[in-house]
Amino acid sequence: MDEGWYRTALGLGRLALRALDVTLETRGLEHVPATGPVILAATHVSYLDSLPICLAARERGRFPRFLSRHDVWQTPGLAYPMDRMGHIPVDRDAPAAAYLRARRLLREGEAVGIFPEAGISYSFTVRSLMRGTVALARETGAVIVPTALWGSQRIYSVGRPVEGVEPGPDLTRGRRIDVCFGEPITLGAAADLVAGTTELGLRLTELLEGLQELPHHQPRAGEHAPWHPAHLGGHAPDRGEALVLDQLPRSALSPSWGPSGPPGLPVPGELARAATAAG
Repeated sequence: MDEGWYRTALGLGRLALRALDVTLETRGLEHVPATGPVILAATHVSYLDSLPICLAARERGRFPRFLSRHDVWQTPGLAYPMDRMGHIPVDRDAPAAAYLRARRLLREGEAVGIFPEAGISYSFTVRSLMRGTVALARETGAVIVPTALWGSQRIYSVGRPVEGVEPGPDLTRGRRIDVCFGEPITLGAAADLVAGTTELGLRLTELLEGLQELPHHQPRAGEHAPWHPAHLGGHAPDRGEALVLDQLPRSALSPSWGPSGPPGLPVPGELARAATAAG
């Protein structure tokens, strides 16, 4: 791993945000330990989320190694710098290699970044979570720092497809991104994966909704706001509609946190299990 590559990438990212006149505000930075193994377990609301988290963590001297979709490495020109920065490719069909590499980095005292939702939530709520974050913390003794961010979804995120095409980036200047690091979660070697993952889901929901309810992130009166969650007055897909859009791993833990879907609808994760059983 080469911190020079990492610093260069963060510098370029900072320049890009400056070109768009993006304001980045950070809360709870004191919860990120300056040394030792730590997992930054973050909500996922846009394609840009790792950048503001890494910029914030850099203020504590940390260079998080993020678990990212393996197809990022297939983008021309990205494989080499991603490897030099120490990021970890994840193949959903064979995730063991990514888990083992993350475990090794944590045992070496590194910071590892994870999006435990394993994808961007179309409803902008905390959707089903993978148990791997808690498993890594249990096995390595790393603390988990719940991390939420909001505002990046207005620049480039998922949304309702129009004629099969997802929304493109919105380069409107003057956006604000808020990042919030919560109090660390410490798990023992005997921690239960379901209970630990449920606690993480509750904490992430609390942090995310705290940011979503900030005055400067509210839609204007009468504004159509597909970038804001439905249960808070926006026009993003609610959890029921998001079931059709989200690509949920079948092994993810269905949420007992956050808003409920329409009566009679299965919660996220049940649809995948039902389809498996039917097949």
